Amino acid sequence: MVAVRAQDTSVLVDEQRFTLSEVVVRNHFDYRTLLTQIKEDTTFYKAFRNLRILGFTSFNDIRMLDKNGGTKASLFSKTRQNRANGCRTMDVLEEKTTGDFYDKRQDYHYLTPELYAGLFFTKGTVCGENNIVKGHTMSLASKKGMDKHREQLKMLFFNPGKKIPGIPFIGDKLDLYDESAHRLYDYRLDVQDFQGNPAYVFSITPKEDKVKSDRIVVDQMITWFDIKTLEVLSRTYALSYKAGVYDFDVSMEVEMTKFAGLTVPKILRYKGNWDVIFKKRERAVFTATLFDFKKE
Repeated sequence: MVAVRAQDTSVLVDEQRFTLSEVVVRNHFDYRTLLTQIKEDTTFYKAFRNLRILGFTSFNDIRMLDKNGGTKASLFSKTRQNRANGCRTMDVLEEKTTGDFYDKRQDYHYLTPELYAGLFFTKGTVCGENNIVKGHTMSLASKKGMDKHREQLKMLFFNPGKKIPGIPFIGDKLDLYDESAHRLYDYRLDVQDFQGNPAYVFSITPKEDKVKSDRIVVDQMITWFDIKTLEVLSRTYALSYKAGVYDFDVSMEVEMTKFAGLTVPKILRYKGNWDVIFKKRERAVFTATLFDFKKE
């Protein structure tokens, strides 16, 4: 929980209340413009789209857990994405698996690694991609079954805090910027040190008297922004919810780096426990470590 200190200042922006730290107020930052840009941020999504136009090496550590926290299936691999002539391919340099990570057809036995692969792996040869965000909106139109679930997960991952259609009981509760959400959450803008440089820190946490509300889905979301460019430097968030047909408890940490003027993910850590009707419960942890980026 982010504590509100005596020197903090509460302000209204578009009739919604935010808390500014003393350093933001003292240095006369243009907080109205800052908060608007933060709410409309696309740099987090852009960083992952940048991976489609670069080569990189990745250490992949995925573990599926049993109810006692033991490992029942796992994968550790080193992969290399190659980008040439407008296309990307991938080489598996090392791989070790345990348990039933793959099924008999060598497909993923679990949904979590399948979703991981959609972020960081390349199957076959993929061409014609770019890193443009504008006009490239995520949509559930015409998507069904697993494709729809993947798209919903992408929307949750790249736009945490935005409404996601098609998820029973919960979709509208993910919208952190509407009027009803401001009655449930505290919003705070601060300036803190991030790896030796000042950065804006924007945090969203449930109000103390609302923590146990059945409308709370986001337990915490903290984002560090570059103070000059407002690009996302790092983001951590935790989501949890229980309903009759499913429940989940998921946390994510993403740290970015710069390469050739592009912001790209450097490390991603995930811990999740979720259960959906007609699917087996999955408990998993994974870490993706990306390095040795190269331009085409």
